[in-house]
Amino acid sequence: MATQKQTLGHWGEQLVAKRCRCPSCKRGQTTRLLPTNFKCADLICDFCGFLSQVKDTSVLPDYLLGGAWGPQQERMEAGIYFPLYVVLKGERPRDFSIFFLSADLQMPEMFEARKPLSQSARRAGWQGFRINCGLVRNRFVRLD
Repeated sequence: MATQKQTLGHWGEQLVAKRCRCPSCKRGQTTRLLPTNFKCADLICDFCGFLSQVKDTSVLPDYLLGGAWGPQQERMEAGIYFPLYVVLKGERPRDFSIFFLSADLQMPEMFEARKPLSQSARRAGWQGFRINCGLVRNRFVRLD
């Protein structure tokens, strides 16, 4: 059974796929969800192959939690950044906002490695990252 965070995340991904046009090809209704745990991306445009990431929260915080640091770091070293959608959810289902941060407005400094999980953790040694939204807060564009 999905956790409350997983349910919120899936809701946000579905919302972006349904309401937002592909930023690359500008087509509507072509964005699809990628399989769960796909590395560093959540959505793909089935017309042009454009990849993007979705994060969900109730307010735009200073930091958002990312996924695995290793794949993120490898992509950054190759100069690959995925656009970021942030879905802010209110108390009622119809209360939401969608913000977008283009890949070309991102910078390496906004991605910060977290401390690896301890040896007693279920996924010992796994290392995540966080996204410092404070560094790029003025670069987000509100879409909805």
